[in-house]
Amino acid sequence: MKFDMAAEVREKAGKGAARQLRRSGKIPAVIYGEGECLLLTVNPETVTRALRAHAGSTALISLNITGGTGKANRTALLRDYQVDPVTGELLHVDLFEVSMSKAIRVKVPVSVVGGLPAGVKEGGALHHNLRELHIECLPAAIPDAIEVDASNLAIGQGVHVRELTAIEGVKVLDEGDQMVVSVVAPISDAKLEALLTSGVGAEEGKEPEVIGKAKEEGAEGAEKAAPGEAKAGEKKEAAAGAKAGEKKEAKEEKKK
Repeated sequence: MKFDMAAEVREKAGKGAARQLRRSGKIPAVIYGEGECLLLTVNPETVTRALRAHAGSTALISLNITGGTGKANRTALLRDYQVDPVTGELLHVDLFEVSMSKAIRVKVPVSVVGGLPAGVKEGGALHHNLRELHIECLPAAIPDAIEVDASNLAIGQGVHVRELTAIEGVKVLDEGDQMVVSVVAPISDAKLEALLTSGVGAEEGKEPEVIGKAKEEGAEGAEKAAPGEAKAGEKKEAAAGAKAGEKKEAKEEKKK
């Protein structure tokens, strides 16, 4: 999918300049690649349309740049973007310039087609093992998504990367043994309860033993420490009494 976008070269950078742009209805952008980095000003509506079309990083953006001395027409991919965490408004866009004659590597979403799988109708559950695939191709050949027909999958079956329908000019880089989608058997309530019960039972069987030992060791330590503490108390009392006696004798000698 391709989108046209008008852009202007900007010279000012920083938070103050960015806030001023946003107040005027524009947002700051950066395009890099082909050996340079260029600061731009763009209209957020085009980026929003690309995102709403679920194109994301697969959308080709045809830029018409004014105000600069370089190339006026460039092709780029939407590499990254920032949004306000409160309002959800676009704050900044990163664009990556591409050459239409050079292959690039991108991630594209997986789209499951064919309706409800047979295994799901029998009570199974559909698992999306891979929601994105890494591919290599020319920019013009980037698909919006890679479709996977899961309609004939029974419980215990799936579609591997090597089993995907080939797309002309597109090379999938993920390992062929990786599962893309699969239908798994549901776990019964009885089996789930048995697993949970056995796990809790094992933990309960271990925990009291450890706690009991800790308590016994703590009690023994307290008993052993008790005599020492008593002796220490007796020494303190004796020392205090001796000091009091010395003070009393000193006072009596002064009176004499």
